[in-house]
Amino acid sequence: MTLDINAAFDGGNIRLVAVEGEGNDWRCDLEIVRDHQSDFFQWFYFRAAGLRGKRVAFRILNAGDSAYPFGWPGYKTRASTDLDQWRMIDTRYDGGVLGFDWTGQADLAWFAYFAPYTMEMHARLVARIAARAGVTHRQLGETLDGQAIDYFRLGTGEKQVWLYARQHPGESMTEYWMEGALDWLTSPAAAPLLREATVHVVPNMNPDGTRRGHLRTNAAGVNLNREWHAPTAERSPEVLCVLREMDATGVTFAIDVHGDEAIAANFIAGFEGIPSWNSARGDRFTEFGRRLAAHTPDFQTQLGYEKAAPGTANLSMSTNQLAERFGAVSVTLEMPFKDHDANPDPAFGWSAERSRALGVACLEVLTEMIATL
Repeated sequence: MTLDINAAFDGGNIRLVAVEGEGNDWRCDLEIVRDHQSDFFQWFYFRAAGLRGKRVAFRILNAGDSAYPFGWPGYKTRASTDLDQWRMIDTRYDGGVLGFDWTGQADLAWFAYFAPYTMEMHARLVARIAARAGVTHRQLGETLDGQAIDYFRLGTGEKQVWLYARQHPGESMTEYWMEGALDWLTSPAAAPLLREATVHVVPNMNPDGTRRGHLRTNAAGVNLNREWHAPTAERSPEVLCVLREMDATGVTFAIDVHGDEAIAANFIAGFEGIPSWNSARGDRFTEFGRRLAAHTPDFQTQLGYEKAAPGTANLSMSTNQLAERFGAVSVTLEMPFKDHDANPDPAFGWSAERSRALGVACLEVLTEMIATL
């Protein structure tokens, strides 16, 4: 009887430290691998084989040294036996060790920080959307590993709307959000928005980090959301090619889609500290959040990040850079790795399905507001 651990696949991340077992009771000690040339790590995704009939205690020994250890309390690991349904399982965090148990009814199971969205899934999304009427697809550039930066354009309106996600590749819920948004944008429901706006979409800003199983960085160990003031071909070609296209089109409204490790809620962050901030743009940002909270129980405005003081915005971050550079109403949307506690789901928590639905809700609210932006 053996127990085999493997993460050598698209998006996988784990290192086996030790396996001990006898009869039905086994213990498996693991470590999360750091992002290449970086100290960031938190994303994990691995397969266990030989589980049938075993009770296995999994322990991630270095969880306390991860990028955001304050995100582990209250967190629940996602597990799947079919790579389709990802259910939460009881998880404990004690003494810097993240632990969860599994009793094998089948030989195979997969475990992940959140429901994975692999580069194979990305390729299928791109193929599906690119084939639809009214969609223009382009490759804006290449990553350091030679992967494509895929881009879609829809609509003919004057307002320039930009949607982009997965600057931080471990935030896989963001590409599920993009699935929902793109399916809606290619449906008849989007016609009013597409008359008023041209919508530009980059569903995955960081393909290299996605494939490598990184939490936060690209192939060079660079956090792309600290590159928007001065991207380079050597460090951040992903940002460089997207920002060049933004310079060509302008930006009226933008959503940068992210995931947050600690806060058990969906929320938005803005651009309050930029040099050119004014109350008119601030009011439109606030109104978007207010309407979204009224539109869906899966959004709220009470929890979130502290606002930057006047003149202190970090212009290397995309939301601040786009607001300052283009005069845009620029939004960072954050989704949880935990659950949306104001509207919880005890089986799945915050999930792929709910991420897709929030993508639709955001665009429905944007449609209501587009004439005022």
